[in-house]
Amino acid sequence: MSRKRWVALAIAVTLLIVSVVLQASASVATTDFESVFKMEDLDDDISEKVIEKGSTTNKIAVLNLNGVIQEASASSVINTSSYNHKRFLDMLDKAAEDQNVKGIVLRVNTPGGGVVESAEIRDKIIEIKEEYNKPIYVSMGNTAASGGYYISAPADKIVAHNATITGSIGVIMESFNFAEFADKQGIDFNTIKSGPYKDIMSMSREMTESEREILQTIVDDMYNDFVQVIVEGRNMPEERVRELGDGRVYTGKQAKEVGLVDELGSLDDTIAMMTKEQQLNNPQVVEYEQGFGFQQFFGGTMKSLFGSETDLIGIKDLLRESNGPKAMYLYSQ
Repeated sequence: MSRKRWVALAIAVTLLIVSVVLQASASVATTDFESVFKMEDLDDDISEKVIEKGSTTNKIAVLNLNGVIQEASASSVINTSSYNHKRFLDMLDKAAEDQNVKGIVLRVNTPGGGVVESAEIRDKIIEIKEEYNKPIYVSMGNTAASGGYYISAPADKIVAHNATITGSIGVIMESFNFAEFADKQGIDFNTIKSGPYKDIMSMSREMTESEREILQTIVDDMYNDFVQVIVEGRNMPEERVRELGDGRVYTGKQAKEVGLVDELGSLDDTIAMMTKEQQLNNPQVVEYEQGFGFQQFFGGTMKSLFGSETDLIGIKDLLRESNGPKAMYLYSQ
């Protein structure tokens, strides 16, 4: 390679590096660098936004739960706008431990999600009520179904909008089956396994009856837990819960008629109910917001640098996660 070409190559590499640095700099131009240098504190940052002025020693904390309830996947490093399970649990802890917070309102807008994640939120709600003696009200948004209802059941009061979609009480487990397609396309699958059920719910073959029976027992066991959560949280007879909990969805109005929710109203109505019923004098209402943590800093930078390539990573993660049985408290259309 001639000297001129080496020089041209060096210039091109330099320009590329400068371009990357400039894009990264643009992504962090508005970042609080004092916080960035305290890396251990970044993901602990939960800020409060005042939505109603009042006494700072007499607060109502509003926590928003939006999106599918699930642990962050590998792609969440890039997709920073999705539900953050750890952060939501941290918010619950913060509201519980803040002595100035006298009541908590959960704004629930979710079709549900993972069985374990939903159970962790439910357990945290019960812990707050029992150990901190703080009332928790739920304000349902557009959708508060399946896992969304599961976490709402233990609340002191559930308020839904007339048009809220709720209910969908039950458990679902699904997988893809490409066996027929693969056969037509001449695609072979090579599977080496240690036991007959190691590839249960495999996408490459039909499910056997014994496998279906095994998975049905798992779903039934989780459904029984769902039923008991409602029995205890709503003080409702088990027979009635099972009658209502056949997987169907209800509007907020229908849910009130059958006793699944207590009142109809908006978020503002829910706050007003808590203020009056809990005898809170001129409370300040604050909304917890997710702080700008390292994940958001790094994720935003990655997205700006690689653009649509990050979407391919998300699709890859989705396909990987779907390649195995996973029970969900999830309302899906």
